[in-house]
Amino acid sequence: MSSFRIPKGTRDLFPPEIDRWLFLEQKIREYYSRFLYQEVRTPIFEHSELFMRGIGDETEVVSKEMYRFRDKAGRDLTLRPENTASLVRAAVENNFMEHLYPPRFYYIGPMFRYDKPQKGRFRQFHQFGVEILGDPTPQADAELIYTSVEFLREIGIDGLTLLVNSVGCRECRPGYLRELRAAAGQADLCDECRGRVAGNCLRIFDCKEEKCRRTVRDLPKILDFLCEDCRRHFDQMKDTLDQYQVPFRIDPTLVRGLDYYTKTAFEIISGQLGAQDALLGGGRYDDLFRELGGPDLPAVGFAAGMERIILHLADFSPPKRKKTMVIYQQPECLNHAIRVARRFWEAGHAALVEYAAQKFKKQFQRANRIEADFAVIIGPEEIRTGELSIKNLKTREQESIKEKDLTKWQKQNL
Repeated sequence: MSSFRIPKGTRDLFPPEIDRWLFLEQKIREYYSRFLYQEVRTPIFEHSELFMRGIGDETEVVSKEMYRFRDKAGRDLTLRPENTASLVRAAVENNFMEHLYPPRFYYIGPMFRYDKPQKGRFRQFHQFGVEILGDPTPQADAELIYTSVEFLREIGIDGLTLLVNSVGCRECRPGYLRELRAAAGQADLCDECRGRVAGNCLRIFDCKEEKCRRTVRDLPKILDFLCEDCRRHFDQMKDTLDQYQVPFRIDPTLVRGLDYYTKTAFEIISGQLGAQDALLGGGRYDDLFRELGGPDLPAVGFAAGMERIILHLADFSPPKRKKTMVIYQQPECLNHAIRVARRFWEAGHAALVEYAAQKFKKQFQRANRIEADFAVIIGPEEIRTGELSIKNLKTREQESIKEKDLTKWQKQNL
């Protein structure tokens, strides 16, 4: 037995679970094409400065969780912990706004964070995300949220709660943070949150400690400090959600763990996952393009945890495809069996032929193992007469057809 073991916080994926992953990826592509989103793919590693500037030096992602390393040329690189900063970098570097229209994108892929592994949460994890670039309107926020809620419902996930908030902007948030730090400095917080007060103070709202959860209810709320523009944006976003008939709950303690968020913030949570209940979350990030050296462009997006969504698809069964086993016994029949199997494959049907000649009993056992629906039996007599013997492995009935009529048989039975 090998002494090698999978690294902590990673997983191997096998059938039948992989069928749920393929289903989810297919549904993402099909669903978001309705809204004219286009898929983009960015590198799995980037220059570390991209995430330090984009996400924020004081976030836990940057300070504690990044997989950061130097390559052989001494470049400071990081396995991507999220993909929004990468997408913005790609948009600026490749001039998306000039060449790709509409500027609506989605991505699917692995991310990496050194975090405590737990149910639905791994060190190599997978996200899909959706981004709208260049649109400053609250209606874009509401449409993005609407599509995310409806997507989860369409793949069969119910019992969802949509939480919304506004985290202000660079005009009104500094004043709020001063008030929050002053109040939090006197509050009964855990040791980790006391350390957050002077830095990324908003993170105290994310603490899972019961003492902190009780305490933050009485701390100043960002909604009381919004400037006129942020308040108008938030009100219009809520009104548009009503037009989309999407129920929501305002959560004034909802913040996002990354520094680039402005104005709208939202999460969709499930009651089926315990403490790790967020399926997806996102918001507006109007300052990120400028922060990364690009034009002053607004944007809004979200990222969804695919592992957590997969946990809700445990009962999913892919559509069953009929399978055929091409069976022969004598070695001299192999080439003929290959030609017959090829006719199944080229017609788009699932078939298997095993190249090492074995007794019929063994091959029928293999056919049962793959849950084959039919067996095509080839022997010297079938080759001589130009016929095929086909056995229905469900009904146990057997028939003979002319080999030239195989295409017609496939259309009628597969």
